[in-house]
Parts: sequence; C-alpha cells; structure tokens
Amino acid sequence: MPGMDSGLYAAYTGLMARTQALDTAANNLSNAGTNGFRAQRDFFRGVLVDSLRPDSPEASQVGHTVNGFGILGGNALDLGQGQLASTGNPLDLAIQGDGFFAIQTKNGVRYTRDGAFQRSPTGVLETSIGEPVLNAQLKPITIPTGDITISPDGSVSVATEAGNSIVGRVALFDFANRYALTAEGTNRFTANGEKPVPGRGAIEQGSIEGANQDAIHGSMQLVLVGRQAEMMQKALSVFHNEFDKTATEELSRV
Repeated sequence: MPGMDSGLYAAYTGLMARTQALDTAANNLSNAGTNGFRAQRDFFRGVLVDSLRPDSPEASQVGHTVNGFGILGGNALDLGQGQLASTGNPLDLAIQGDGFFAIQTKNGVRYTRDGAFQRSPTGVLETSIGEPVLNAQLKPITIPTGDITISPDGSVSVATEAGNSIVGRVALFDFANRYALTAEGTNRFTANGEKPVPGRGAIEQGSIEGANQDAIHGSMQLVLVGRQAEMMQKALSVFHNEFDKTATEELSRV
C-alpha cells in the first residue's frame, strides 16, 4: 500500500501545518487592535527527504518530514509598517519607517513599536506600565514640566519660563538582521544577542502606530485556514477508513 501510505502521510503533515497556521491566524486577529503589534506569518519548508541522510544538517533543520512532504517550517515576524493614527497627545510617538524604541523591562532591554508613552511623577518618560524609555546610551529620559516638543530625530525639547531647551533624545534602534528578533508578549521584542544599530525611521509626535494586521483581512485568513484544516481532516479520515477496510480484508484471509 505504498500509494495509500504516502497519501496518509501527506494528509497528516498537511493537517499539522494547517493547525499551526490556524493558531497563528487566530493570534494575529486577536491583536489587530494592539499598538505596535507585528503579525506572525507562517511559512513552509519542503525537501526531498529521500536525498537526505538522517544525520545531515539539512535533515536536522527540516524537523519532522515524511516521504518528501514539506511541513510548516515555523512563524516569521512580519515587520511591515502599521497604520499611524493621530491622537494629539504630545507623549504619543509613532515611528514612520524602520526602527524600534528601547525600553527597560524587568527582564532587561526590550524593543517595541508601541509609542503610547507617559511622564512619571518624577519626570521619567515611560510606557503605560511604567517601563522607562531609553536614549542612545540605554539610559532613562527625564523630562521637566512644560510644553513638550519631540522632533523627528527624537530630540525632546521643553518650553519653560526660562526658554526652550533640549532635555534628551528618544533613540531609535534597528538590527542588521531584524528577523533575529522574537516576540515577547504582544508588542515587545527581544534581540537574542543581536547588536542594535541606529534606526533610520522618523518619529511622529502625537500619533500611535497600530498593528500591521487589520481585522478584516485577519478574519478572512482565519476562515480560509480553518477551511483548509477541515479539508485535511476529511482527507485524513478517508485514508484511515481505507486502512481499516484493507486491514479487515487482509485479516479475513489469515
């Protein structure tokens, strides 16, 4: 039954792939309203397994493959631009182009595109949950009271009775290999040892960047992947039934 055997494996690996893709699509849709969220996109890896030795580097990278059928290789961050929305809040910052804000979390420095910032009672620029926003030296930024202007290059100036003065600079960071970043939560990223370089994007004051996954396309993707998973499930059931039938016929001849 080599043909049936191959068909069963194809249906099984296809179902595995679509199940993982379904989880990814559901997570993307649930975060369509999250500031700075970057969607995960599933990708596939296919090889001719018969040509690979079990101990070859290629085989170890493929993971579980059967009889040459490719399976889901994993998820990759979609780092495309999200839509900017004006808020009028002078401490809301959005990035147009490439780059990330650096913030100091309890787990170390993390990177984000969520620029919904605030000023703490002691004057520190921080996230909505109290994580300091960092400058190019990875130090917190303290802002005195007054009218705040933040320029596209991140320079923070405050107008006081004594005049206008620059009090700090919100830094943007980027990475030569941005796909080395991994998501931590909904809109934080860890660099996994990748050394940051200066970001080339521009900061837009009074705006917030939304997710790069909209609800309409996210819903369509979820429905599409769900239907594909259902088809794979039906195919798997057909092959199981055929195996049961064949096994019964063979046993009756014993």
